[in-house]
Amino acid sequence: MKKHGKKYNAAVEKIDRSRKYNLDEAVKTLKEISFAKFDETVELTIWLGVDPRKADQLVRGTIVLPHGLGKSKTVLVIAQGDKVREAEEAGADFVGGEDMVNKIKGGWLDFDAVVATPDMMRLVGGLGKVLGPRGLMPNPKTGTVTVDVQTAVKETKAGKVEYRVDKTGVIHTGVGKVSFDENKIVENARALLDAVAKAKPSTAKGKYMKKVNLAATMSPGILLDEAAFAK
Repeated sequence: MKKHGKKYNAAVEKIDRSRKYNLDEAVKTLKEISFAKFDETVELTIWLGVDPRKADQLVRGTIVLPHGLGKSKTVLVIAQGDKVREAEEAGADFVGGEDMVNKIKGGWLDFDAVVATPDMMRLVGGLGKVLGPRGLMPNPKTGTVTVDVQTAVKETKAGKVEYRVDKTGVIHTGVGKVSFDENKIVENARALLDAVAKAKPSTAKGKYMKKVNLAATMSPGILLDEAAFAK
């Protein structure tokens, strides 16, 4: 069993384990118990009543958080022709075609998100084993395979995040930094929870949102009242 330090244990004592918190209370408490010397990421963990083995119960999507994630993402756009100029004008950090694909094959991964135009997927498709496990593979469902590279770049820079249920039926997604004002964390978290609630598959049976936990990188988690977000 993992042993925790005095600061962690002191933080645990400040959480009332006998009840579930509303979102505002949870964020306030989380900021009060934060003890790390760096600006921790605030993360939501959501347990869903779905079977991810079934294609029609895969919950995934993207959302632009109202207040972003605290840092601008480094965006790579794989495109050619006029789309190269469009990507550069939109603020993409790296833009290229086959040269970028070959660079990634050589081990380069200094970026946080990848956008590709549909015509380049014949080359990008070969990067699945490299980009897939890191959650970086462009996908039409998340808006990262598109001809509208300007919108894709701007949204990603503005705080667009992807949420996706894992094989155990759980979603883990960052919603800000501990240094954010309480209201900004609340609004980001609520936006994500609302998006996940609306993404409920029609084939999902029983209770959909089973448990919701809010935590910072180093802190203990705080259980939220999941009923408040059920649709």
